[in-house]
Amino acid sequence: MRYLATRYLAALSAALSVGLSLPAVAEPARFERFTYEGRSQEQAKAGPGEYLNPILSGYYPDPSVTRVGDDYYLVNSSFTHFPGLPIFHSKDLVNWTQIANAISRPEQLNFDGLKVSRGVFAPDISYHDGLFYIVNTCVDCKGNFVITAKDPKGPWSDPVWFDFEGIDPSIFWDTDGKAYIVNNGAPNETPRYDGHRAIWVQEFDYKALKLVGERTQIVNGGVDISKKPIWIEGPHILRKDGFYYLTAAEGGTGDQHSQVVLRSKSVRGPFVPYDKNPILSQRTLDPARKNPVTSAGHAKLVQTQTGEWWATFLATRPYGPDLYNIGRETFLLPVTWKDGWPVILEDGKAIPFTGKKPNLPTQPAPTQPVNGDFGFSEAFDGKSLPLSWIGVRTPHTPVYRLDKGALVLNSGAALGDLKGTPAFIAHRQQHHIATVSTTLSYSPEKDGDRAGLAAMQNDDAWLFFGLTRIDGKPQIALYARENTTADKLIAAAPLTARDVTLTLRFDGGRLTADYTADGQTRTLSRDVDITFLSTRKAGGFVGTLIGPYAYEAK
Repeated sequence: MRYLATRYLAALSAALSVGLSLPAVAEPARFERFTYEGRSQEQAKAGPGEYLNPILSGYYPDPSVTRVGDDYYLVNSSFTHFPGLPIFHSKDLVNWTQIANAISRPEQLNFDGLKVSRGVFAPDISYHDGLFYIVNTCVDCKGNFVITAKDPKGPWSDPVWFDFEGIDPSIFWDTDGKAYIVNNGAPNETPRYDGHRAIWVQEFDYKALKLVGERTQIVNGGVDISKKPIWIEGPHILRKDGFYYLTAAEGGTGDQHSQVVLRSKSVRGPFVPYDKNPILSQRTLDPARKNPVTSAGHAKLVQTQTGEWWATFLATRPYGPDLYNIGRETFLLPVTWKDGWPVILEDGKAIPFTGKKPNLPTQPAPTQPVNGDFGFSEAFDGKSLPLSWIGVRTPHTPVYRLDKGALVLNSGAALGDLKGTPAFIAHRQQHHIATVSTTLSYSPEKDGDRAGLAAMQNDDAWLFFGLTRIDGKPQIALYARENTTADKLIAAAPLTARDVTLTLRFDGGRLTADYTADGQTRTLSRDVDITFLSTRKAGGFVGTLIGPYAYEAK
């Protein structure tokens, strides 16, 4: 109310000073209770002693895992979503709880002007001598950097920037006390083909937080450059039994994705590839198989305190031919060492939805589920939102506040406007089959004003369902931007009530939009094609976010 009164008095003063009539001042949109119910299309169930894949459902790509004693920590990519770089904790590699967002302050990174799939790409988390490290790339925003924290819950430091080309850095801590950064970079020759990249290594002075000494190319192109492998990336080095093992993703992050391994007696090579590569891929399986898992790769290996080896990696669960709206997800599989080489999954085998749990003490399921079939309700009655709630681009001023059980949104930038931050506070869609609802109190003052639920894949692929004003009349409306720069009105109906419950029902590539006002529930539109929210059609590397959105037309 104080905010509204301030705006009103300012408008009143300006109007009186020039003898104008007082303009209308729109009240901010108020959202009460956000509910989410989702179920997996494959309906897999974990039995006694088993775990369920994926271990993190929905848009949690590029997982990097590390062990510190009996504790495991995992971080994912988040691109230009803010807060970013979600960090999870587990004791058993199966049950995960988010404990932080490493990028949580606007001064850490500035995503102004960046499309959704730019920003922070694949991060790597590690620990050494009392300090946690995340190395990462901010694409189109200053490049590679490192942040540190004494506690993985934060606070994490401001970035310290590096000066080297490429993406996907990770830290290798050698047994002699030295550290190295390994990353994807341009080859030391004119690229022979599109997607020709290389892997580089350089010593890392972790006390000064800078790279030192010679920079060495250790892989050119991939496992076999004569076959023109593309996008060798996401490298990690580990040391075992006198060898340095380099694992990396190859083939791009689509359905040709894979994980490969090479080894050397020296951290600077030469690295020899495993003759049975890849050690993980789903690209040779029948694409028409039931409930496929595809695009597997970008793995990182970890050894447990009991001596087992496991790998976290990304993969996808399409609902149609290479169609998935929820993004790339985090999976877990055991690693078997065969003749001195690590194998995650033999060629031709499908990634299982269930498996035997690691030999670790069983932990209780997290309070907020992150995989399997689940639902939750956010009452907006806390002092802050849970860590899983994110927005788009860096907010330089707050776009929301919590007020007595309501989420209050003031107008920000329009969805798709790269120049600003939208008043859009969202949760990842974690199931293709999901129902999302919220109760809204709002009265649009002029044409173009709108408040309601948005489902956003990127700046040119999103839908909006809520209250707006069209030709001077209040309406309930469903809009979409289907990989264009123009909005499309799918359906609208007159609605004078300012209090309405909005419900979106997702079923793979189809959507139904319902609303309840004045005690009556109606369907505004059913069976809407929303395959434009799939990664293949929208492009980029993220998943769909769903949440409250408000915009006041200029």
